[in-house]
Amino acid sequence: MSKQDELALQAHIGTLELPWFGRPLAEVASRLEVTCPAPGRVRVELSLGLPLARRQAELAAAITGHLAGTGVEAEVELALACEVTRHAVQGNLKPLETVRNIIAVASGKGGVGKSTTAVNLALALALEGARVGLLDADIYGPSMPRMLGLIGERPVTPDGKHFEPLAAHGLAAMSIGFLIDESQPMVWRGPMVTSALNQMLGQTLWGELDYLLVDMPPGTGDIQLTLAQRVPVSGAVIVTTPQDIALSDARKGLEMFRKVNVNVLGIVENMSLHVCSNCGHQEPIFGHGGGERMAAEYGVPLLGSLPLDIRIREETDSGRPSVVAEPESAVARAYREAALTMAARLAVSGRDYAHRFPKIVIEDS
Repeated sequence: MSKQDELALQAHIGTLELPWFGRPLAEVASRLEVTCPAPGRVRVELSLGLPLARRQAELAAAITGHLAGTGVEAEVELALACEVTRHAVQGNLKPLETVRNIIAVASGKGGVGKSTTAVNLALALALEGARVGLLDADIYGPSMPRMLGLIGERPVTPDGKHFEPLAAHGLAAMSIGFLIDESQPMVWRGPMVTSALNQMLGQTLWGELDYLLVDMPPGTGDIQLTLAQRVPVSGAVIVTTPQDIALSDARKGLEMFRKVNVNVLGIVENMSLHVCSNCGHQEPIFGHGGGERMAAEYGVPLLGSLPLDIRIREETDSGRPSVVAEPESAVARAYREAALTMAARLAVSGRDYAHRFPKIVIEDS
């Protein structure tokens, strides 16, 4: 096959739209090169900015089908590179040195499943091969110790100044709940909460991370606004339920991030359908389509719709959330697809190049 034929195949493969991006491959890939080493064989070298360790066969099959649609029958050999890069943060904040991207998971109100969503999104990214951390910023109601099966565990400090994060299911995790008893209330005013978050964020030895997901406190008051202004965030995810009351508060959460110039990556609609544990009947007890309407209103993706399913509660309470308890279940697949759509949205946003600039020091001579 001639070079011209290879370029024609490359151009055609570049028109393939991956489900997480919703845009042609040629627009989202940092590298796309096609060669034909032998008759009936096509080698595709592809670099994408999100973790896809478990999706290589799926991508190869999609390319094969895309070629077959134009009459090209070939065995596709896919060489896939997943390169998660740094992305721009709000204002003049300085990103953490070893953390490429911080993603805030927030809601306008409590009780919508924000923490459950945050932990499952983090686990889904780790399952795809990313290096992922999870910071429980909900100081008043820390839930990550129980969700990750770490009740009673305490972080160690190698130098008296920094904490080693705890490890669970491939995540590096930090929570105020690791430092106090589960029944102890945090009777703190706003400045103390902000100080505690800054310490956990900046004094935890996260190591090299592709993503650090921050489970934000519910609400949009002074504490939440201060955190959104001080934490160097690459993107935010809004969690809501379909009902109008939750959507009203979720809009406030989204507007809060836009006010401080944080990129909103999308919306997760939780509890979209109730699934009866006896008969499997599905009913939208909190309404239907609210998250989709809100996503359309603000021009952001609906990352996923999650059911109100007793297994989610049981698995999370047991310390093995759905993505690790049953990774191939319908619930876990919904979380995994939402996580990849979130990562894809971040991958095509503005990159941060400030860390590449040399430091300039002016000295008197």
